[in-house]
Amino acid sequence: MGHFYEKLTRPLLFRLDPEHAHELGVDAMALLGRLTPLCRLLEAWHRPAGGAVECFGLRFPNRVGLAAGFDKNAQAWPAAAALGFGHVEIGTVTLLRQPGNDRPRVFRYPPQEAVINRMGFNNEGSEAVAARLAKQTGPGLRRIPLGINLGKSKVASLDHAVNDYLGSFARLADHADYLVLNVSSPNTPDLRKLQDEERLRELLAAVSGANRARGQTAGKQRKPLLLKIAPDLSFPQIDRVLEVIHEFGLDGIIATNTTLARPEPFAEAGQAGGLSGPPLRRRATEIINYIARATAGRLPIIGVGGISNPESAGEKLDAGATLIQIYTGLIYRGPFFAADLARSLARR
Repeated sequence: MGHFYEKLTRPLLFRLDPEHAHELGVDAMALLGRLTPLCRLLEAWHRPAGGAVECFGLRFPNRVGLAAGFDKNAQAWPAAAALGFGHVEIGTVTLLRQPGNDRPRVFRYPPQEAVINRMGFNNEGSEAVAARLAKQTGPGLRRIPLGINLGKSKVASLDHAVNDYLGSFARLADHADYLVLNVSSPNTPDLRKLQDEERLRELLAAVSGANRARGQTAGKQRKPLLLKIAPDLSFPQIDRVLEVIHEFGLDGIIATNTTLARPEPFAEAGQAGGLSGPPLRRRATEIINYIARATAGRLPIIGVGGISNPESAGEKLDAGATLIQIYTGLIYRGPFFAADLARSLARR
């Protein structure tokens, strides 16, 4: 199937504007999700033997997840298991609806199988996403775990960021199997400043406190809470992030988001935004390995960045990741890339 996609389908899609092709992909996946018998058949076909793993209190049927950024508004995720995914992360969702940055804002680089995007958290907002999730299968009844990735609304200043995240948390926590605080996208002004120790401590104190309070409320439960970091942090900066994560008892970390670095041949690309794909592979793996060593393997890691084949997927696990996520690889390898990876990793 991957060969068919790369030879026939991908050339047709690559004639389209990247964001339009993405929208068609979301629509197609949403349609598949409504064809329940077909989804169950595909899921059974793609399920690898012996690939299940337990992580932060959840069972994942395999190690391969769909990263945030593809299904921003919870429209397509019900079909994820049919495509071979072991979990899916929707979003990034912000408290308020926002259109994102001006188009064009997604750029492909086929020779490097890379993408630069500056989407800017375009999404329908937490209220609309919560309403959609309320009509879908809920936690405990799903085929695979569903994560919800939360970000800061563009109009919220840094001083109001904590309340912005708390508002999204309050609306969406009931619908999540786990939640992620995204403080690392390069496409929302000042967002990455939330990785600074003082601001990060304030944010994690507030959201982890709200999460603990859930666990003390009748009919509610605490949700696994993760942090997603940038690949552009230095190792001393990562040390400080890990200290704050430990202080507030977060359940895991996602390493990494897209990069602002511009290695050759991207130095002259002339496009702002986050670079993803194989150019990010080495740095993401280095950070995963650093975190695993710094925490003696006690902090679960979801590895993301530059996964384009079974070798690069296995590399993330060897470096210390428990789970992996893909997105750019899906663009270049096709809809059943996750199933191929899951089978390969199960055989390891």
